[in-house]
Amino acid sequence: LVETGQRFAVQRHPHPAGARDVLVGKVPDPKSQVEQITIALIYKFMDDLDAESEELGGTRTFFAGEFARYGWAKLMRSGLGGHETLNLYAEAVTRMPENPGIPPLFRDMFKNAYLPYRDPETLRAFLKIIDEFTYDHSERLGDAFEYLLSVLGSQGDAGQFRTPRHIIDFIVAVLDPKKDETILDPACGTAGFLISSYKHILRTNVDKDGNNALTPDDKGRLATNFKGYDISPDMVRLSLVNMYLHGFAAPHVFEYDTLTSEDRWNEYADVILANPPFMSPKGGIRPHNRFSVKSKRSEVLFVDYMAEHLTPNGRAGIIVPEGIIFQSQNAHKQLRKMLVEEYLIAVISLPAGVFNPYAGVKTSVLILDKSLAKSANHVAFFKVENDGYDLGAQRRPIDENDLPHVQAEIAEYMGRLRAGESVDTARVTEPGAQYTTERRLVVGRDRVAESGEYNLSGDRYREVEAHKDSKWPMVELGDVCHDIVSGGTPSTKNEEYWKGNIPWITSADIVDLKTARPRKHITEEAIRKSATNLIKKGNVIVVTRVGLGKLFRNDFDVCISQDSQGLIVKQEVSADYLVYILKDRVENFKKVSQGSTIQGVTKKQLSEIQIPLPPLKVQQKIIAEIEVYQKVVNGARAVIDSYCPHVPINSNWPMVTLGEVCHIFNGSTPSRKEAAYWDNGTIPWFTVDDIRQNGRVVHETIQRTTVKALEETSLRLLPTNSVLLCCTASVGEYAFAEIELTTNQQFNSLVVKEGFSERLLPKYLFHLSGQFKDELLRFSGKTSFNFVSVATLKKMKFSMPPLEVQEAIVAEIELEQSLVDANRQLIEQFEKKIRNAVERVWGREARQQGTIDYEK
Repeated sequence: LVETGQRFAVQRHPHPAGARDVLVGKVPDPKSQVEQITIALIYKFMDDLDAESEELGGTRTFFAGEFARYGWAKLMRSGLGGHETLNLYAEAVTRMPENPGIPPLFRDMFKNAYLPYRDPETLRAFLKIIDEFTYDHSERLGDAFEYLLSVLGSQGDAGQFRTPRHIIDFIVAVLDPKKDETILDPACGTAGFLISSYKHILRTNVDKDGNNALTPDDKGRLATNFKGYDISPDMVRLSLVNMYLHGFAAPHVFEYDTLTSEDRWNEYADVILANPPFMSPKGGIRPHNRFSVKSKRSEVLFVDYMAEHLTPNGRAGIIVPEGIIFQSQNAHKQLRKMLVEEYLIAVISLPAGVFNPYAGVKTSVLILDKSLAKSANHVAFFKVENDGYDLGAQRRPIDENDLPHVQAEIAEYMGRLRAGESVDTARVTEPGAQYTTERRLVVGRDRVAESGEYNLSGDRYREVEAHKDSKWPMVELGDVCHDIVSGGTPSTKNEEYWKGNIPWITSADIVDLKTARPRKHITEEAIRKSATNLIKKGNVIVVTRVGLGKLFRNDFDVCISQDSQGLIVKQEVSADYLVYILKDRVENFKKVSQGSTIQGVTKKQLSEIQIPLPPLKVQQKIIAEIEVYQKVVNGARAVIDSYCPHVPINSNWPMVTLGEVCHIFNGSTPSRKEAAYWDNGTIPWFTVDDIRQNGRVVHETIQRTTVKALEETSLRLLPTNSVLLCCTASVGEYAFAEIELTTNQQFNSLVVKEGFSERLLPKYLFHLSGQFKDELLRFSGKTSFNFVSVATLKKMKFSMPPLEVQEAIVAEIELEQSLVDANRQLIEQFEKKIRNAVERVWGREARQQGTIDYEK
């Protein structure tokens, strides 16, 4: 680059992150930061264009007449004082909408703009970074601006959030927009889909030397073929800037309510792409009456709108929440029926964490093609398990990426449809395919329609296909049970109900498939006078709501909560066999579960699950093999369970109180009645169940709450290295947070104070916490409800040796734990053997590969 005279471009590569860093202290709101940078960049670009005009022999137009005094060079001239610069810039920004020399687009961008701070030094530092940008490379400027838009990723009031660039590019590549097609995003946000489509057209229209092959007429059509709508004026402004910086001199982005206005109803498009808002306002949307599907749900109406606004040969790519895929409300079913019969050709399942950290909602992509759908009698289901990033909050890059393979498979499938070639209605596997048929399934439209639900979950059809090779007959779970009975909770207001000797369990009491530790017991009267049922021993408990998917084969009579169902098994099926074979269905329970705040599987769904049913003697042989492996697992688990790190105490070590060295915070539980506190939550919320399921070192949590809950309730976001101590109910349980999280009210969190950060290791305190239980129980008193207050906790004393001693203790304990972890690996290996044994029953592994033939 230096040799070709482009040294300046290499040395000087400004990035808007620097400008944002300058503003953070004075303008904390990310949206306001982006607006300030946007305004400053446009201000600077106008001056750059004036300077370019002068160099070519023309005149200034943007900063002319009375507005010449606001030119960028005059703003940045040496000798201008800090307060003079601040006053001049603030005045210029405020007056710019009056400037007759700038086009209406720019005047709109400056409308209502102002400088939200009065600090000259902040402005100087900010303008210095903006000054490094020049209008000599609009593509780089456009990319820089898109970085700014990424900081607006947090979910908005209408349920909108930023779509990751690689997901946008993937959907655009699948639809393959052409240079002469009209392209629309009716919920465009910051115009990500429109910009990606434009770049795709540029990439796919080059000559043999790689040069742009678009003619002036082509470019003229492109300028008018891209349209975007958004209900938010702020989003429209950002879209206009984004498209302008990518070469659209007069972008067609409009402030428009797609769902309630009829002004543009008669405008159609060849390609429609969108990630429409998932949320509906309280009371729902109030649309006009031209929609085919009658609904007040925004996601339903948006999909309907996009399907109905395709041209005869049009196609669409729409990101939708899982509710669209399988929810049973009439509007959802009506929408799916319309899609299957007239528009839909493919469904792409995306990983649940693809929108982290902004939303954990599970999504899919609907691919519509109005012309192909008329000639094809199939719907293809594709499954993306990895998108090139891990699914945690940070979304770090990983090697596994299914997107290119799925894109190639979809292109091949659609190519076959367009060519009129036959497609196997069961599954498609091409020689040299990059991934297995588990990720690609082609299903006849008549099969999708046969139940009347028009369910668009590929796993629903994949399950049947995956098990059709089983040598045993497939039966519905309801057919092998005398009954499926629901649980219930006796009234907690009647204390006498809870003084019996009949175990009553929740999902939290279930340890594994054959172990439960009831914490509560009820009376026979409680059973008679409440909705709960007694499940006799020798049956199976399935958790179908909170704790979804847990299983327990009860070897004692038990009552269950309303979150569970009891399977009363018939003689032809062994409860032990059933519990192992159903364990294989746990993940599928979660995929088909319904509900928002609390997901659940209905009794009907449970009864319709199909399982292979060999003869009882064969079931017993299967159980015998599995239980050999299970004994090894149990032995290794006993080592893990019995191991308890011990910190030796020296009487010469100084004693300190917890309150002296730690901040102590109590957790809380946001109201379950407020769906906005739980729906699509992204913030880990820790309870004692997390210890039972994942251990004491916390990397993830079972449940998540929302930013709204954090802002409106007493929840507190705790830093990493917090020690979590249970002081209510399960007093003495403890854990260590290796992620930022919140906790429920059972836990008090110990955060080492800054003044003691060089004297107390959080990991030492964590290991020592295992020895606090007896003292905590003593503090909690002898009432039926254990409780240790924060005030009491602050007075607790413990030994704090020198830092090097703490480090040695932690190192020794972690060495011991590494040996214990070898047992975890043993468990993993033998649980894999158990899974393989179950797989064979389902017919997923060919019996000729030397596996056990149970009939012999």
